[in-house]
Amino acid sequence: MIVEVVTGADERPEARVVDIDDLGRLHLALGQVTDDEAAEVLERAGLGRFRDSETAVLDVAALRAAAEPRATAPDWQARWDEMIAHARSKGWLSEDGSGLQVHVESAAGA
Repeated sequence: MIVEVVTGADERPEARVVDIDDLGRLHLALGQVTDDEAAEVLERAGLGRFRDSETAVLDVAALRAAAEPRATAPDWQARWDEMIAHARSKGWLSEDGSGLQVHVESAAGA
């Protein structure tokens, strides 16, 4: 799963969740946007917050709410639970389970 912040309609940055059924990876991908634009868009979308140019914290509930209705894999819910458990075991999940730390990458081609 990827959360993208890319230039959307009218050249205004927008956030979107893509590759929803691929729960073997999760990151924030930035297109041609500045760090400040990415931070604003991510927060405005309610998907999380931009920590720095390498790290973001995604809101677990908001991410699931954005992804689950569009998921097509029959075992998506079980795989989601596995992804969250794996993140917890790696120390990427906040203590209360509401935030998930992810890497920021380039959205080449986005």
